[in-house]
Amino acid sequence: MPLILNDEQGMLRDTAREFLGEKAPVAELRRLRDSKDPDGFSRDLWKAFAEMGFTGILVPEAHGGLGLGHVEAGVVMEEIGRNLTPSPFLATSVLTATALARGGSEAQKAEWLPRIAAGEALGALAVDETSKHSPKAIALTAVRSGNGFRLNGAKTFVVDGHVADLLIVAARTAGEPGTTDGLTLFLVDPKAQGLEVERTVMVDSHNAARLTLTDVEVDADAVLGEVDQGWALLEPVLDTGRAMVAAELTGVGGEAFDRTIAFLKERRQFGRIIGEFQGLQHRAAALYAELELARAAVLKALQTLDEAPAPLLVSVAKAKAGEACALAVQEGVQMHGGIGMTDEFEIGFFMKRQRAAEELFGDAGFHADRTATLLGY
Repeated sequence: MPLILNDEQGMLRDTAREFLGEKAPVAELRRLRDSKDPDGFSRDLWKAFAEMGFTGILVPEAHGGLGLGHVEAGVVMEEIGRNLTPSPFLATSVLTATALARGGSEAQKAEWLPRIAAGEALGALAVDETSKHSPKAIALTAVRSGNGFRLNGAKTFVVDGHVADLLIVAARTAGEPGTTDGLTLFLVDPKAQGLEVERTVMVDSHNAARLTLTDVEVDADAVLGEVDQGWALLEPVLDTGRAMVAAELTGVGGEAFDRTIAFLKERRQFGRIIGEFQGLQHRAAALYAELELARAAVLKALQTLDEAPAPLLVSVAKAKAGEACALAVQEGVQMHGGIGMTDEFEIGFFMKRQRAAEELFGDAGFHADRTATLLGY
C-alpha cells in the first residue's frame, strides 16, 4: 500500500487543519493554562468536534459513529499535535471507543458508544501505576465480592481521567505483577464510593489524573471482555493509543520544524538572513529527513492496524516518532536562540508536549526493548 493519504483522507486532514488552526491554536492552550481552567480543555470545542464528526471516527456506524479507521483518526491526531490542542479525543474517541468496540457486550456498546460518538460522554483508560509505562506490572487488585468484584489500588498518568464519565480500569484478578495472565478490564463509575480522582496538570499543561481505589465495588456486568483474559483486549487497545500518540508526535515535530524554518528565513544576523548559513541548512535538511521517516513509519503502522494487529510496526512508529520529534523541538529551541527559551515564544510549548507524549504508552527505550523481544532477541 502506498505510504500516502488517499483523496478522502487528504480532505479530512485539510479540514482538521483548518478547523483546529482557527478554533484551537497554541494560544488557546496558553489561555487554558493561564486561566487555570478546571477542565483543562474547551467543552465548546469538544461540542464542535462532535459536530464535525471527529468524535465518532472509530465508533462503528451501527452505534452512531462514522466507522472509519486508524488512518483517519491518526490524521486528526497529527493536527491536534500541530496545534497542541488539549482535547479528550485520544482518551475518549480513541482508547475508550476502541476498548468498547472490541471487547464490550452489546449492552455496554449500546449504552456508551452512541454517547461517545455524539460527544456526550467522556472516557479514560487507567493502566499505568508507576512513573514509567509498564502494563505488565499492574498490581491493582480485583477480588470477587458478592456478585461482582472489589477493587483496591492506584493508577497514575490517566489521560483526561479528571473529566471522565467512564473509567476503564485494568486490574489483576489472578497472577502476579509482571505477567500478562490474570488481567481483567472493568468499567468503573468515577463517582463510585471509594474512588478518589486527583487531577494532575502535566508539564505541558495537558491533563491527566491519579486514581486511588479503596474497596470500590463493581458488579459482574462491569467486566469488559472476559475475566482473567484482559491482556488480549488491553494490548491491541494500547497499540491503537501508541500509534495515535506517534501520529500526534509527527504533528508536534512537523509544526516545530515549520516554525523554525520560517524563523530561519526572517531572522538576520551579521547582516545576513541566518537561513543562508550552510551549517543551519545542513541541520534543517537532516531534521526534515528524520521527520519524513517518522511520518512514513507512523502511516505504515496506521494502515496495517486497519487490517490486522501490528505490534512491531506500532513500536517502531512510536519510537521513531518520539526520537524525530525530540530532535525537532530541540533544534527548534536552539535555532531560535535566546528567545526560544522564553515562555512568551511558543516554540517551548512544543518541547514540553514532546516530553510528555514521549512517555505516554512507552518511550523510545520501552519500544526498542519491545521490538527486540518481538523479533526474538
